[in-house]
Amino acid sequence: MYRINEIFYSLQGEGANTGTPAVFIRFSGCNLRCPFCDTDFEDYRPMSVADILDAIAPYPSRFAVLTGGEPSLQVDTLLVEVLHSRGYRIAVETNGTHLLPPGIDWVTLSPKSDATLAIHEADELKVVYTGQNVEHYYQSIKVRHYFLQPCSQTVDGSRTDNAPAVIDYCLRHPHWRLSLQVHKLLNIQ
Repeated sequence: MYRINEIFYSLQGEGANTGTPAVFIRFSGCNLRCPFCDTDFEDYRPMSVADILDAIAPYPSRFAVLTGGEPSLQVDTLLVEVLHSRGYRIAVETNGTHLLPPGIDWVTLSPKSDATLAIHEADELKVVYTGQNVEHYYQSIKVRHYFLQPCSQTVDGSRTDNAPAVIDYCLRHPHWRLSLQVHKLLNIQ
């Protein structure tokens, strides 16, 4: 049984696959506690592979995004194989602190703070920028796409982000690309 926070259908709102229709399977639980995270870690329902397949079957896209929380704590070879057998292309969004099962088609590595990484190669790197040194990621992780994302959070009841700092950083370090949370700008899930 997998602890599933929610399953929904929308457009991918971040990174290289922005705008792609996708079925999102959000896993509950994470081994890190980032202050800007938007997932309720306590809310989940136990679901089997069959339950997950039933929940995603009505949606026309065959692009499944495994996200969280931290999906690597639960995603296993069985789920990957069954999704592939049903024609799904599988993407995962991970903090990189645990290895992933083989066969995932697209890996978005989103490392957090000083967590020790178990993954050093991915399709894309997406760093939520809070002003930290990100160049060590560029030098030590092999990916095709490097993205910086503004950190958006609520402080004292007001929503803030650091988009100007991220834009400035990308302009000074052109190997990084800006990734906005387009789904939030469009007010979609």
